[in-house]
Amino acid sequence: MEKTRPPKPAGKKSLPAPNGTSDPAHHGLPLHEVVLLLETDPVRGLAEGEVSRRQAQFGANVLPRSRRGGIARKLARQFNNPLVYVLLAAAAVTLVLGEYLDSVVILAVVLVNTIIGFVQEVRAEAALDALHSLVRTRAVVMRDGQRQEVPSEDLVPGDLVLLEAGDKVPADLRLVRLSGLRADESALTGESEAVAKDEVVLPPTTPVADRRNMVYSGTLVTAGTGTGVVVATGGETELGEIHRLMGSVQTVATPLTRKLAHFSTTLTVAILALAAVAFLAGVARGQQPAEMFTAAVALAVGAIPEGLPAAVTVTLAIGVRRMARRRAVVRRLPVVETLGSTTVICSDKTGTFTENQMTVRALWTPSGSYKVTGSGYGPEGLIIAAGAAQHPGPEGTTAGQDAALSWSLLAGAACNDAKVIREGHNWQAQGDPTEAAMLVAAGKGGVGAEDFLAASPRAGTLPFTSERQYMATLHLPGHQEGSGGEAGIVLVKGAVERVLDLCAVQMDSNGGSRPLAKQEVLDAAHGFAGTGLRVLATAMVRIPPGTRLTSENLRGTMTLTGLQAMFDPPREAAAASVKACHEAGVAVKMITGDHVGTAATIARAVGLASDRADGTALTGTELDAIPAAELPDAVERATVFARVSPEQKLRLIGALQSRGHVAAMTGDGVNDAPALRQANVGIAMGRSGTEVAKEAADIVLTDDDFATIEAAVEEGRNVFDNLTKFIVWTLPTNMGEGLVILVAILLGATLPVLPTQILWINMTTAVALGLMLAFEPKEPGIMSRPPRAPDRPLLTWTLTLRILLVSTLLVAGTWWIFELELAGGASLAEARTAAVNLFVAVELFYLFSCRSLTRSVWRIGLFSNRWVILGVLVQAAGQFAITYTPLMNELFHTAPIGLETWLRIVGIAVLASLVVALDKRFRRHTF
Repeated sequence: MEKTRPPKPAGKKSLPAPNGTSDPAHHGLPLHEVVLLLETDPVRGLAEGEVSRRQAQFGANVLPRSRRGGIARKLARQFNNPLVYVLLAAAAVTLVLGEYLDSVVILAVVLVNTIIGFVQEVRAEAALDALHSLVRTRAVVMRDGQRQEVPSEDLVPGDLVLLEAGDKVPADLRLVRLSGLRADESALTGESEAVAKDEVVLPPTTPVADRRNMVYSGTLVTAGTGTGVVVATGGETELGEIHRLMGSVQTVATPLTRKLAHFSTTLTVAILALAAVAFLAGVARGQQPAEMFTAAVALAVGAIPEGLPAAVTVTLAIGVRRMARRRAVVRRLPVVETLGSTTVICSDKTGTFTENQMTVRALWTPSGSYKVTGSGYGPEGLIIAAGAAQHPGPEGTTAGQDAALSWSLLAGAACNDAKVIREGHNWQAQGDPTEAAMLVAAGKGGVGAEDFLAASPRAGTLPFTSERQYMATLHLPGHQEGSGGEAGIVLVKGAVERVLDLCAVQMDSNGGSRPLAKQEVLDAAHGFAGTGLRVLATAMVRIPPGTRLTSENLRGTMTLTGLQAMFDPPREAAAASVKACHEAGVAVKMITGDHVGTAATIARAVGLASDRADGTALTGTELDAIPAAELPDAVERATVFARVSPEQKLRLIGALQSRGHVAAMTGDGVNDAPALRQANVGIAMGRSGTEVAKEAADIVLTDDDFATIEAAVEEGRNVFDNLTKFIVWTLPTNMGEGLVILVAILLGATLPVLPTQILWINMTTAVALGLMLAFEPKEPGIMSRPPRAPDRPLLTWTLTLRILLVSTLLVAGTWWIFELELAGGASLAEARTAAVNLFVAVELFYLFSCRSLTRSVWRIGLFSNRWVILGVLVQAAGQFAITYTPLMNELFHTAPIGLETWLRIVGIAVLASLVVALDKRFRRHTF
């Protein structure tokens, strides 16, 4: 089904398209019609005057930049939070009332969180900018019959572009002429192998990944040469369509931000209602409205958890640091927690489950079968005869032990245009990945292709084409490049059936020949293909001097030497990581642009069910045929999605999210970028990923390993646990402070604590005590429990009851010690100091209980988090300072207290701790 493009912006000049439509399908037209449609010359190209006219009409060949809000608008968006509104109001009121210290503290909290949000938004917008740099390059064109090199921005529809190996394609091109042209389109389509191109006319509905007569902007030419006419530039290219998709995708709010927003709204309403009740109650009792307004503001300031935004930021930042140590770099803080809530991981195949390095895994010759160890483009590995011991020794099987094997490896290495180079500790392929794999296999077998080429350099080539389906090279000894002289050697590699058509005999282990056993060869090839391996055949022949290298001269003359079977191997840790995710209740699905057979093979290897018969593997074409209403159910059932386009990836992610899933999406190509932005967590590959994918993602894996995602999920769950612990710890204090003031207003009594003292309690304990919970290590069994339900509230009913219990204990204890001190003759300042220290002491003891919401502190280890001990010592020093230093006494209206008062304070704190321990024991099964 032909895809539907997003509507073009109003006023945009439409590019030439067939049949008067706005959706180009140049791959479905004969070449002469494309040339007529674009009004160009397939030999001389456009005239310079026409180029200038078209540049004025269509603009530069660059992706359009989307309109974005300015700095002021971005900053303003950071204040869109109910809790921030209350904090700003409280800061304004305290400023008017002359409580300057209160105002400064509150405004500092708001400022820090505004800066963090602003930085995150600016970094997220960099995804679209990365696309612009992707398409900027130089292009070789024919204009007025003259070869020219121009910036890619200057290209226009109708330009004639010349391509050769190593070039980045500067625009969408319909191919006019080509010779062995192959293109790496993995970044755009997800296809792991380089695509062989030809000039055949295709059906209009052919998907992008199968348009062999087109090459697309941003892809790479890996082999051969070609000429193409530009059919689309800038925003009208396939890359431009992805750009529009990215621009239209709205970043999904994380579960944490949604829950904190709901929590903040609820808390704000409760605080304002409580303050209003206090104000009205005081006025009703005959107290002055101005005095009651001040008290109501004090109540609001006390009830607001000023330390919560800072605690969230610090806890997430610690999670970021821990994840970085496990090779996952986080670009947006809230997604650290989101990973812990992830219910499904949608992973690309190439470079995520696999190494993204083609590897020869098996060899077959008429004399025997062999397996090849090692993976990727590194030289480590052996060739082992089938049936041999698993550990044959350091030398393995050398090619010299089987002449057919030696010639097969030589054909793979010498009939080859690729290179394998070392970059740091990694080996990289330059050219076609399949050819690079054959180079590496020859090295493992001890074949000296360099020596052969030095003695018999290449004198002729039949490049691989889609019609020919094989490549042949002629090698003449003594650097001869013509007829005459000694006999030459022709080496061939290609599709099994086509190479068999060239062969009359097959080689034995001694280098002799016997009649070709065609069915035996086909059976071996089908056996490899049935396990998902790509199979190529090799052959050789000695030709008389002066013989030309043509397909006709080769047919029926060659000797089959063997088969080489290869694929992009799965990562070693992928299967174990998939299993761990399943045990943690996280579903794993593969979404790839590759062929369904290849995808299914890798899926089976890593532990994903992918039987086409039961509907767990679907292609993009099959997805398009599923009605929209039935799509979520189909996506839920399937585990492998192959040959899918960027738009279909977006639909898949949306379908999962419509079922309530928190979806993580991994990818490395440009084609993955829109889905990375749409997903709740976008995860890009750091090594093999494009800059576009990295900028669109929330997390970048520095090792490109699926196993790192499992580690990141574990860290994310720990972050959410620690955030919950902080909230459960801090809210009783804020609620208790608010209730203490409310009770004082309702009773018409003196306030046991002042607003300034409340701010001291809130800010110092949040930093010295509460933030230490962010360093809490992971609890046992964190990955054996199911993920948190996306609709589960931040605080469960059990935790809410615990918060109410501790708040009640704080209110009762504060009033008891405040009244007891006054009754014993203490001054008002001394009684308030006792109340302040009681609040802190109860929080201190309660902190140890909150280190685990279900286990006792003795089970998790009293000293397993040394930061807590440090925080307790710092807070104790602060309480000593506010109680006994004259300056602090003056600033916070406190006074020194005696030992007997301290004993009462500690006694109440221990009693409260015991009550909480009993509550935890009886309610641990309802958590």
